[in-house]
Amino acid sequence: MVKHQPLQVYERQLCLSCITGIYGCRWKRYQRSHDDTTKWELLWSFVLLFTFGLLLLWSYFWWEAHNDYSEYNWFLYNRSGEWSDGTAPIVASTAAGFTYITFLMVLALCHVAVGQQLNLHWLHKIGVTAALLTTVVGLISVTQTWGYEWDVVPISLQATGPFLHIGAVAAVTALSWIAAGQVARAEKTIFQVVVVLLYFSVLLALYMVPLYITSPCIMDPSNLKSRPEVIGHQGASMLAPENTMWSFQRALQMNVTGLETDVTISLDGVPFLMHDATLRRTTDVQKVFPERQWEDASSFNWTDLRLLNTGHWFLKDDPFGTVQTLSPHEKQLIGNQTVCSLEQLLKLASFNNCTVVFKLGRPPPEHPSHYSWINDTLQAVLKSGIQQSLVFWTPEEERAEVRKMAPGLVQTSLVKPETPETLQREGISAMLLRYNQATTQEIGALSQNNINLTLYTVNEPWLYSVLWCSGVSSVSSEAPHILKKVPYPIWLMKPDEYCVLWVSMDLVSFAVVIAIFIFQKYRSSGIHSYNPEQIMLSAAVRRASRDVNVMKEKLIFSEVENGVTSSEELYMNNGYNYYTNQGIGQ
Repeated sequence: MVKHQPLQVYERQLCLSCITGIYGCRWKRYQRSHDDTTKWELLWSFVLLFTFGLLLLWSYFWWEAHNDYSEYNWFLYNRSGEWSDGTAPIVASTAAGFTYITFLMVLALCHVAVGQQLNLHWLHKIGVTAALLTTVVGLISVTQTWGYEWDVVPISLQATGPFLHIGAVAAVTALSWIAAGQVARAEKTIFQVVVVLLYFSVLLALYMVPLYITSPCIMDPSNLKSRPEVIGHQGASMLAPENTMWSFQRALQMNVTGLETDVTISLDGVPFLMHDATLRRTTDVQKVFPERQWEDASSFNWTDLRLLNTGHWFLKDDPFGTVQTLSPHEKQLIGNQTVCSLEQLLKLASFNNCTVVFKLGRPPPEHPSHYSWINDTLQAVLKSGIQQSLVFWTPEEERAEVRKMAPGLVQTSLVKPETPETLQREGISAMLLRYNQATTQEIGALSQNNINLTLYTVNEPWLYSVLWCSGVSSVSSEAPHILKKVPYPIWLMKPDEYCVLWVSMDLVSFAVVIAIFIFQKYRSSGIHSYNPEQIMLSAAVRRASRDVNVMKEKLIFSEVENGVTSSEELYMNNGYNYYTNQGIGQ
């Protein structure tokens, strides 16, 4: 009786099949290969890595630019004439693309870790190319149209830099398993040297990164200045329609110390609050005056302006996604809002003893107030009865005349000077700048010269914390209800504490890396037997016709009978089994 027993049995490797199958559609054992990756596939691996790097930067940019989403949407509105949340599709597509490319990167690293040949499927190559081109187009578009927003990246690194560094060190330390494995398996000494030098160069450079990390939040807590005052930017415009009385009242409920707005002058000389050049976005002018919807806001007289509703658009467009959080009573109040005059705002501020800062827009040349716009606005301020020290006056034109007529006004500049001394010589005691226009050093210099600096628009707690640590006097925010919940900087660390954390992390990382390299070397040298996986034949049997798939796997059987050993080789070709029996005499 002949008895067949397998000497070598292939176990199912579900995890490996999934890795090679998803990455390169190599689901079968015979399709996989331990051969060196071809130069063409190496090129695609570098393309994948480059795409991952760009998408990482792109994703980080949009994550941190959340502070300015409303600004970007307003920018799109000025170009298209229609309001929409343009950031939503960008963020969604970026998240999807980054997830997809990161998944492919993980699969590629798994291939390298198990010694499998890289062979990215053509569908994935199309996906990688699409992601790369889309990201490049996005980067170019943002640079050309919203270029100053890139400043948010270095500013945000002041808050995230130390923690991103820790994550980067952890990631590179984990990659030592793959690097050590490559060195242990490599047969060429030159390859081993290159891998070791490249890996440790990256690792040591990463260890030194904290030397270049600067953050105002790395400081002695005893030097932390008082909490920056919060000014309501157009009121509490995340919770109520901007530049309306209800918006300012909501901001005052959040304990703001001031209110910021934009002022335009009506056809009959009444200063009123309006941010845009036209009334289309924030009023129902299309319904009340459809033939005049594209006219400049200053071309309407005050009587016509009072007929417009300034709350319905907020409930309809929900620009900040907060309408669902409002009570029915709040929605009713919002639905009844009308255009607000500067005098109304000043009286509200005077009653609550809070400051007011506004930007004044000059009417077009054909406007009756084109030459009297400064005087008309100043008269409205004086008529309101507000204490002059509560009003921050920003127009540069006729500043000397204004100072004579109202010496108590706080003269404020919207332009960054060369030196703080320049402002003092001009009698200016306050500044209003966008948050990216002042560095930590400049904030300190202005503070030393008693210049009250207000930075806008600050909505995110991380940005508020960084500016707080920098020593800024006050910030203007669309979200005072959020900043109200920030009683202390998100994080604050003494320089010595950060140094200990940095050095300790580097030492632990280096010890782990050395241990992994030693283990991989020991593990590799301990393998003396032939690896069964290496009898697998190369994946694709390359023939002229793609219809022919030939699978070759060898099973060795032992036949034991009367002291005679027999082996059979099993070949499978297109679904047919062929057996060859071979007797070996003892």
